[in-house]
Amino acid sequence: MKNRLLQKLAWALLLGVLLVLPHLLPNNYYRGVVNLSLIYAIVAMGLNFIYGYTGYISFAQAGFFGVGAYTSALLVVDAHWGFWSALPIAGLAAAACGVAIGIPALKLSSHYLAMATIGFGIIIQMVMQNWERLTHGASGVHDIPSITIGTYNVDSAVGQYYFLLGFLALAMFVTWAIDNSKLGRSFKAVREDEIAASSAGIDLTFTKVFSFALSAFFGGVGGSLYAHTSSYISPDTFSFDQSIVLFTMVLVGGAGTVCGPVIGAIGLTLAPELLRFLKEYYMALVGVGIVLIMIYMPQGVVHLFSQDGRVGRWLQSVKQRSTR
Repeated sequence: MKNRLLQKLAWALLLGVLLVLPHLLPNNYYRGVVNLSLIYAIVAMGLNFIYGYTGYISFAQAGFFGVGAYTSALLVVDAHWGFWSALPIAGLAAAACGVAIGIPALKLSSHYLAMATIGFGIIIQMVMQNWERLTHGASGVHDIPSITIGTYNVDSAVGQYYFLLGFLALAMFVTWAIDNSKLGRSFKAVREDEIAASSAGIDLTFTKVFSFALSAFFGGVGGSLYAHTSSYISPDTFSFDQSIVLFTMVLVGGAGTVCGPVIGAIGLTLAPELLRFLKEYYMALVGVGIVLIMIYMPQGVVHLFSQDGRVGRWLQSVKQRSTR
């Protein structure tokens, strides 16, 4: 009983901190960084479906992110669509690209698949940069309208925070539902052993392609949110370097978990800003921190809170003492 009360108090405290967080930050710059971390969390959760659940290494997530951002921005700026009409189309356009990668993935594995996804990301960035008639070229897309909810224009950093927080909560719920569904179990079975999964009646073709499509859809939705909260996008934002950062977020947070990519995305987005006072040394310190996490927590930060992790074991001991 006492342990349940402590858990409820901890969740209430976390919810309270999340609700007041934007009002505790000193200026809109830091609010913008927090908002960006929420968007990255959604995109990283998509990558987690490919790498964390299905076990394939993909460096195409920045490409999916860019497809969603450009689709939404161009539909609103050039075709004069509304945000809520462009958002699902952005996700579906990215999902279509995911299917296009997922089908060749049936014949590729390991580093061969990784190389193919790198090529896809580079092709997407080149299209964004050189197809000026469609994408506006290297100068990017300017003056992207902000998000609207009815007659309310979500153009303030505080308003965007609450909107993105709600979207992140929805994405986490969908991820949790998939994780605990038959589809989620199929993903994990393919990750562990494709031959055994096939013998158990799992459709490998559908499972692989759907994991790529689902990952791309999350990336596309995140791209749309990014475009309409930043008001400007350019090809440089969706480079191969960004794919590496997103992949690192999943690794650091904990692949194959619901909360891991969220922890990794928020941590790796905020850490450089919090350490910026160290000037030229801050990125080196961030790199050292990532290396140490990979050495001492290879399953990610979220593993600390599992039953076998240090925090998890401590909570178990507290629970056992409280029941005596």
